Amino acid sequence: MAHSGEELIDPIRNQRIVFRRTAKDTNGELVEVEAYYQPTSVAPPAHLHPQQEERFEVLSGNITVRLNGREYIYCAGETFCIPAGVEHAMWNGSETETHLLWQTRPALHTDNFFEIMWGLAQEGKTNKAGVPHILQLAVIMQKYRQEFRLIKPPLIIQKIVFALLAPLGRLCGYRATRALKED
Repeated sequence: MAHSGEELIDPIRNQRIVFRRTAKDTNGELVEVEAYYQPTSVAPPAHLHPQQEERFEVLSGNITVRLNGREYIYCAGETFCIPAGVEHAMWNGSETETHLLWQTRPALHTDNFFEIMWGLAQEGKTNKAGVPHILQLAVIMQKYRQEFRLIKPPLIIQKIVFALLAPLGRLCGYRATRALKED
């Protein structure tokens, strides 16, 4: 379970986050992290958060954000919000580190989602694009479907594929928590 001060590193996307406030700290109101994007970081796949709003304050550097297919660059001192259900991806396309304050409301299980995804990358359990084994991914995407949804493939395909593969993944020992796979 995430705790304030915990640091997670994603070596694939060249990012680091430090929890400032977790779901437990805020009674589920929000998760707040400081995020550090190294120069020329890799964007995550386009995604959305079905029930959550994200708010960002750029503390230093700049961040490129793709919202519904349009790109924006936000600089130090600027804030921006990504409403629930809006397709997006973000990365640092500059030559200097970017430092953000990032809030997700409501918290739901976002801190656990961060722990599993960053943990898999940190432990070398993803491919070069940061995607875990398909059975692991199916288990994660089923568990965190309120927090995170990929844009592609279409939602109906994701629902069918993940519904079929997640039970097999669990049978193989994959979990959607920090204890990644039972031995």
